[in-house]
Amino acid sequence: MEIMADKNEWGSNLSFILAMIGSAVGLGNIWRYPYVLYSNGGGAFYIPYIVAILLMGIPFLILEYGVGYNFKSSFPKAIRKIHSNWEYLGWLLPVAVFMIMIYYSAILGWDGIYMILSFTKGWGANPDTFFATTLLQSSDSMSGLAHFIPIIAVAMLIGWVIIWFISHRDLEEGLGKVSKVLVPALFIIMVIIVGFSLTLPGASIGLAELFNPDWSLLTHFEIWMAAFGQIVFSLSLGMSIAFTYASYTSDDADLITNTISIALANSLFENFAALGVFSILGYMSLQSGTAVADLVTQGTGLVFVVYPTVFNVLGQWAYVLGPLFFLTVYLAGLTSILSTIEPLSFSIQNKFGLTRSRTMTILVIVGAAMSMIYATAYGGELLGFVDTFINQIALLFGVILECIIFAWIFKAEKLIDFLNSRSKTIKVGKWWLVIVKYILPIFISIIWIGGLIDVINTGTMEQLNFTVVIALLLLISTGIFTIMPAKNPEWDDTEERV
Repeated sequence: MEIMADKNEWGSNLSFILAMIGSAVGLGNIWRYPYVLYSNGGGAFYIPYIVAILLMGIPFLILEYGVGYNFKSSFPKAIRKIHSNWEYLGWLLPVAVFMIMIYYSAILGWDGIYMILSFTKGWGANPDTFFATTLLQSSDSMSGLAHFIPIIAVAMLIGWVIIWFISHRDLEEGLGKVSKVLVPALFIIMVIIVGFSLTLPGASIGLAELFNPDWSLLTHFEIWMAAFGQIVFSLSLGMSIAFTYASYTSDDADLITNTISIALANSLFENFAALGVFSILGYMSLQSGTAVADLVTQGTGLVFVVYPTVFNVLGQWAYVLGPLFFLTVYLAGLTSILSTIEPLSFSIQNKFGLTRSRTMTILVIVGAAMSMIYATAYGGELLGFVDTFINQIALLFGVILECIIFAWIFKAEKLIDFLNSRSKTIKVGKWWLVIVKYILPIFISIIWIGGLIDVINTGTMEQLNFTVVIALLLLISTGIFTIMPAKNPEWDDTEERV
C-alpha cells in the first residue's frame, strides 16, 4: 500500500483562481455561448443571464467552495462524512466528470488536426464534406465502430500525453504552473482574434444581428431556462471540480472574492468570444450574400465547418488567424480537460492511498484506452449521445444533489461566519441561504426535468438505447468504487474546519 506523498495544495491563491478560470473557460464559451446569446433574444438575453449569474452561479460556487474547504478532502469522502451511507452518491459525480474527459479528448484531437491543417487550409474547398466524410468518416450505423481512424487516434493520444505530463506532477508543479501560463495566453490570443475580427468588412452586420434585442422573449420561460442552463455548463457547476479545487486551498483563502473573480472572468471571456464569432459571421455574410441567420450554428459545426469556410475566403490573413483560432480552442479544451481528471484522481488517492503520480498515470491510461471508441467512424455519433446524457441528465442531477446535501443535510448556515470573516467584498447571509436551499433546487429541478423530457421526446431509439447503456456504465463504475475496501487508514478520518 502506498500512502499519499504528493502535496495536493495550491502554491498560491493565484494558482487556485487561474485553475478555476481555466476549468470554467472552455469549449462551451467559444462554440455554445454565442449561439445561445443569439438565439435567445440577443441583447435582451443579458437580463436573464445576469440574473442567473447572481442568483445561481455565484451563490452555488460559494456553497461548493465553502464545503470543499471545510472538509479538505475528496468529494466521496466528504459525502461519506456527512452521511455514512451516502458514499455511493459521492462517487457519482467524479466518475461522470471523468466520462466527460474521455469524449473531450476526441474534440481536442480533432482540433489538433485542424491546427496543423490551418497553416495550408488543408480542409479544401468544402470544409463540411472534409470534416464529416474525409476526417471523421462519419457513420450513423453501429457498424462504424469497426472502422478505426488512425489519424484521429494519434491526435487524441498526443492530447493524452500532454494531459499526463501536466497532471502526474505535484499539484502546484503541474496544474498550478501550467494554469499561470495557459489561462493568460488564452485570454491574450482571444483578444488578438477579436481585435482583428472587428476590423473585417461586414463585422457590424454580424454584431447588429447578435445584439438586436427581442424584448418580447423575456416573457418566455425558455429564455430564462437557457440562461440558467448556460451558467450551469459555463461555470462547471455540480461537477465536484469546484469542491475539489477548494479543498486544495490555503487556510486564509477569501472564497467569496475568488468566486466573484472567477465568475466575472468567465463571463468576460464568453462575451468577448461572441464578439469575435459574430464579427466573422458578418464578414462571411457580406462575402457570400448569405444571411447571418443561415450561417450561425453551435458546437462542432461552428468550429470545424463555419470557421474553415470563413478562412477560405479571408485571403492571406487566414494563415495567421486560422492557427491562432484553433490554438485558442485547443488551449480552452486543455484547461477544461485538465480539471475533469482532478475529482476522480483525488477521490482515488483519498480512499486507496495511491500517490498522485500513480493515480494520474492509471487514469490517463484507462481514459486513453476507452477514448479510442471515438476514433471510429461511429465516434462522432456516439459523442453526441454521451454529451447529451452527461450534460442534460447526469450533471444537472449533480447540482440538485449538492444543493440538498450541502445546504440541508450539512447545513449551509455553518459556513456563513467563516466565509464572511475572510471576505473583502460581499457578505453572505439569509439571502444566500434562501437561494441555495430553496430557489436553486427548484430551478435546477425544472431544467433537469425539461432536459430529461427533451431526450425522451427527440432522441432516436438508438440514442435512447445508448443513453441507458451509458447510465448503466456510470452506475456500475460508481458502485465498484464504493464497495471496494479502503486502503488508506485515514479514509474515515475527516477534520472539519468550520
